Amino acid sequence: KGDETKVALYGMGSMRDERLNRMWSKKKVTFLRPTSDLESESGEEAKSWFSIFSLHQNRDLGRGSKNCVHESMIPEWMDLIVWGHEHECRIEPSESLIGTFRISQPGSTVATSLCPGEAVRKHAGLLEIKGDNFRLTPQPLASVRGFAMDEVSLGDQPILDAEDPKIDEKITKFLAKQVENLIAKAGEIREECDEAAAQHRAAFEQDGEGVNEPAALTNPELVLVRLKVEHTGFSTLNNQRFGARFVGRVANPGDILHFHRKRKPQDAKKSSKKSSSSGSALAEPFEPESLDEVKVEDIVAENLRTSDKPLEILDERAMGLALDEFVNKGVSAAISDAVGQKLKSSQRKLIQKSAGIETSKELKEVVAAAAEQTRAKYNAEEEERERKAKSAARRSNPEGAPQAGEEGKEEEEEEEEE
Repeated sequence: KGDETKVALYGMGSMRDERLNRMWSKKKVTFLRPTSDLESESGEEAKSWFSIFSLHQNRDLGRGSKNCVHESMIPEWMDLIVWGHEHECRIEPSESLIGTFRISQPGSTVATSLCPGEAVRKHAGLLEIKGDNFRLTPQPLASVRGFAMDEVSLGDQPILDAEDPKIDEKITKFLAKQVENLIAKAGEIREECDEAAAQHRAAFEQDGEGVNEPAALTNPELVLVRLKVEHTGFSTLNNQRFGARFVGRVANPGDILHFHRKRKPQDAKKSSKKSSSSGSALAEPFEPESLDEVKVEDIVAENLRTSDKPLEILDERAMGLALDEFVNKGVSAAISDAVGQKLKSSQRKLIQKSAGIETSKELKEVVAAAAEQTRAKYNAEEEERERKAKSAARRSNPEGAPQAGEEGKEEEEEEEEE
């Protein structure tokens, strides 16, 4: 807090994404604002506080409708959002979808996983605020191990023939050459980081400001490399044996290669034929344009929701989220925990209503009614979230005229909800 600058800092730690999303949709997440800022909204005076919101949650980057925090949920009066939890460094502030605040995503300070987002240059940021203006200057991190990543397809290499009796030797030689290129690239990235950090230290020393020595990195010459190999039609190599030749040069010799197969279109057609014979919801061929855009929880929830035999005790949404945590986040107990929580909840409801239940038919009716009530609640939350997203989109594009009849339709939907 200075003579001309007042900063209001808001913080939110990590919690389960689905739970936070539900709380935000129900308006159970509130923010306390300084009195002077509330008065400025009525036009009595200019805004006097600079508001910063720091949170540690998933961003809306195609993870599903409930597994993230949407930018439209954040209050419009915020000035700067510092978004943690995400790996990729996007330190430069970018404009939000609703256009009223800026978002800075510092990313992880070290490579915590071998994914494309971790290959981006790591930075910290120096934030300067004066009044309602700010400047964020990126500061390259010096104690970061060099990391390079690439992807190749063995089927696209004319020198490789799957019928060749010495194909394993040729694949090893080809991949070793690719890894050598990655090691050289990672070494250059490491040198660039050192040079940039040295320049920043020199600039601070010229200004008369003290600079602490960076933390020493153990074996800085060891770099991280990851080569994704699409090997459809070819056999794989032993990762440990392949990486042994790079010991002393890379920090991850045991998992340099990541083999995967390309999904064939006929596989989707075969699965659709099997599903059509059993009356499943996936009766038509399912060939998404991009597998990255298809989320496991959405597929499971949609398949169960439209099935001829819906779940009676478990709800589709909870099972989809549990499966996503099991597959994408490695939570081994996600499915069993979800089943256990739902079982306990159903048991409590049955105990409360046990006085009026005399036959097994009445028991099934009570269970079915509870399941239907849960589905109705989830559908209402989804409609409310979509309505808010549309409203935020209209605010971000005030010059764009709405389509004919669109406003009247939305007003009718709001009246029906009331």
